Amino acid sequence: MRSLSKVRGGPRRSVPEDTADRIERRAPRPETRWDVVLVWLMRVVAVVWMVKGLSAWAEILGARPNAAPFEAAPIGRQAVIVYFGVMNLLAAVGLWLATAWGGVVWLLAATSAMVLALLTPQLLPMSLPSLAFDGMIIMVYFTVSWLASRELR
Repeated sequence: MRSLSKVRGGPRRSVPEDTADRIERRAPRPETRWDVVLVWLMRVVAVVWMVKGLSAWAEILGARPNAAPFEAAPIGRQAVIVYFGVMNLLAAVGLWLATAWGGVVWLLAATSAMVLALLTPQLLPMSLPSLAFDGMIIMVYFTVSWLASRELR
């Protein structure tokens, strides 16, 4: 019983009021938080890839103005359009949710589009500015992701 009375009646430490309710006692984070920038970058890229995916489905469904019918395209081109119709929308959802798998699926979709456009332009014709934009977005993603990972240390 004597040890219990020591705990109850022991001296109280004075705690500053602003930290009295805090659980953690770390220094506040800097104003520019790269993890927030990464989430917003992922969401902006998700909107762009959502438009790309919906554009592929518009081509499949024949909703694109002045486009040749989907059925008239070669089978390889049809497969590429369906692949990117699914992958771009899946990547857009994963990026919007800011999940790790979303980034992986997006990188797979973006790099496979770049490789197909460079190696087989008849299956996936992409302009040089479009290829440069995709490459730039990938580099920005890796840079912001690296900065966000360094911030957590």
